[in-house]
Amino acid sequence: MNTGNNKKVALVAGAQGVIGKNLINYLLTLDDWEVIGLSRRGGEATDKLQYIAVNLQDRENAQQQLQHLTTVTHIFYTAYQDAATWAALVPPNMAMLVNLMEAVEPVAKNLQHVSLMQGYKVYGAHLGAFTTPAKESDAGRHMPPDFNMDQQYYLERLQQGKSWGWSAIRPSVVGGTALGNPMNLALSIAVYASISRELNLPLRFPGKAAAYNKIMEMTDADLLAKATVWAAITPKAANQAFNITNGDLFRWEQLWPKIAAYFDLEVAPPLPMPLDTVMSDKAPLWEAMRVKYGLSASYDAVSAWKFSDFVFSWDYDFFADGSKARRLGFHEYVDTEEMFMRLFDELRREKVVP
Repeated sequence: MNTGNNKKVALVAGAQGVIGKNLINYLLTLDDWEVIGLSRRGGEATDKLQYIAVNLQDRENAQQQLQHLTTVTHIFYTAYQDAATWAALVPPNMAMLVNLMEAVEPVAKNLQHVSLMQGYKVYGAHLGAFTTPAKESDAGRHMPPDFNMDQQYYLERLQQGKSWGWSAIRPSVVGGTALGNPMNLALSIAVYASISRELNLPLRFPGKAAAYNKIMEMTDADLLAKATVWAAITPKAANQAFNITNGDLFRWEQLWPKIAAYFDLEVAPPLPMPLDTVMSDKAPLWEAMRVKYGLSASYDAVSAWKFSDFVFSWDYDFFADGSKARRLGFHEYVDTEEMFMRLFDELRREKVVP
């Protein structure tokens, strides 16, 4: 790997996730970056990209696989391990970050920045209605456990007296197309709509009735990648947090009919139903659709219903104040309706949905 003085070397943890994958793709479009992607599965290398298969929950494995990474200049932490309860999320997600930093930070002598990917759990959004629009200064004011804040506090302590800086990036629900991800809402909607069409059913909003008209927002994965890199290389953005959003707001009652129209479906009134339950028997149908339409992905790879149920249960406004990043110089916006249609187009091009 070329590591000349003008090169920046990004270490991306969570390289196969919807956020990490888009971040890597964006970094590869920039002339002065080389990328090392970390995931359990590894990946296929190119001239500017290498992968390391590593289990970040295993301290010894992390040390063995990562202690040679002396040229890393920027760490982008986007890894996430799901768990059944909020408390159970803390040990694995803390362990992954700590094991990564303990392996790389002491040897990466030219480390300049560590970027931590968070979410609105820092505002208590996972517990219920929270103050909106949430400002970055509202973080950590709810009852723990919350691994997002634990990770940030750890980085703040570790950074004291060091030459590198950190940033905490806080997207809303992220829109992307990565498969096998537990938090890919656009993919879940596309699969739900495709199955509804196959069964000749209208598209019903499956969440809580009161969630249908609440204010929502999204964060496009490509926009998030650009903002993440911006915060990592902008000196005045160091050692602080940023809400990163598309810049617009929507209500499902306005957007849902447009999603239905994209899939040539009628809309029927909302009908609260947990997708994790009603879609649990649809694997045989999906396999038949794979044969019929030449689809590329198995049902396991495209079904992440628990997260969809979680999002569709928000019977309270869910949005943050994204103006801080704009005030400091990041001015990109994305139209959320156009984002959904673009993601659906991509899923169709890739033969993920018919």
